[in-house]
Amino acid sequence: MGLGLCGLGGGVLTAVGRAAGSRPSGEPIQEAHTREALYYASVQRTSECQACHGPAGASSEPRRSTSHRSPYVKCQLCPRRCVIAEGQRGNCGVRENRGGKLYTRVYGNPCAVHNAPMEIKPFYHFLPGSQAYSIATAGCNLHCLYCQNWTISQRRPEQTPNYDLPPEAVVEEALQAGIQSLSFTYSEPTVFYEYMLDSARLGRAKGLRNTVVSNGYINPEPLRELCRTVDAIKVDLKAFTLGFYEQICSGTLEPVLQTLKTIREEGVHLEVVNLVVPTLNDGEREQREMARWLVENLGPDVPLHFNRFYPQYQLTALPPTPLETLERARAIAMDEGMRYVYIGNVGQHPAESTYCAHCGQLIIHRRGMEVLANHMVGGKCSFCGAPIPGVWK
Repeated sequence: MGLGLCGLGGGVLTAVGRAAGSRPSGEPIQEAHTREALYYASVQRTSECQACHGPAGASSEPRRSTSHRSPYVKCQLCPRRCVIAEGQRGNCGVRENRGGKLYTRVYGNPCAVHNAPMEIKPFYHFLPGSQAYSIATAGCNLHCLYCQNWTISQRRPEQTPNYDLPPEAVVEEALQAGIQSLSFTYSEPTVFYEYMLDSARLGRAKGLRNTVVSNGYINPEPLRELCRTVDAIKVDLKAFTLGFYEQICSGTLEPVLQTLKTIREEGVHLEVVNLVVPTLNDGEREQREMARWLVENLGPDVPLHFNRFYPQYQLTALPPTPLETLERARAIAMDEGMRYVYIGNVGQHPAESTYCAHCGQLIIHRRGMEVLANHMVGGKCSFCGAPIPGVWK
């Protein structure tokens, strides 16, 4: 999920970056960090929501909460739709059934806090060269075998050192640091949805931009609510086959494709990353089909990043992605009509810079996470005057 601190091969991000000390792992979760969750229903163990709310249609849409006399709850936040017994948690490890109500256990207790360049997310068409106040909590609703941040994403909040950082403090610290944006990142922001949503709303009221770095595994209704509050979302499109999602990520592909289309419909700035894993998702046919789908469903101007895989976590037998493989993927995507295609996680490469799709001139010169030159004027190429899609100021 995203890039690590170094951006090249991933060193795992842990709780760093605040003047105040963190609480060590192993401590009980404080009640201040527990909030009733959004998007769940109380259900009978063997019944579906339709049994209570009638046939499919507007009346059976997921609700924020529905009260029934039952010890089970059904989370409606992500496509897993976990049915959770009293005292248990869902697949993500952070949402718990307490007395027939679903609670988040990571509200205001992030395990990672860091000021990071926008390019590390990566966002290349959103405020290039700026910094983002970046936070994450423990937990994730996917379980990728190669996750570089597995020490937080594949942990419960009791297993990570955490900060006491409510939404008000998130916004205040960003403002004091003179940073333009908040970023919800590193693990999976969907699992700390309530914390993210409240922080984003407060941040927007204070003039901050909001960015999300996500695996895209979220249901449409909570996603649409989130889109009304955030300015940019980067989605990791892990692969373009169901088999990869099932075997490598413990998920499915179709909900992620729906997420991409929903973000586009809502008008939020969108960028897509595909981590190219040797032998698993690097086939020419798959890459061509993916690029074609992106052009047809999102348009040719959505920035697409092909990033290098490095062996880590539970997938260490494969080598790093060959540079030629990444360059071939970029060529395929551009051949299918995509205009802004990047290569990342390799160090210095010409394809980490932005070129005008109209005149071909270099307009944003990057070296790693650093922006060396920006030839944009009012959202347009300074050489030919063509508008460049993105958020530039």
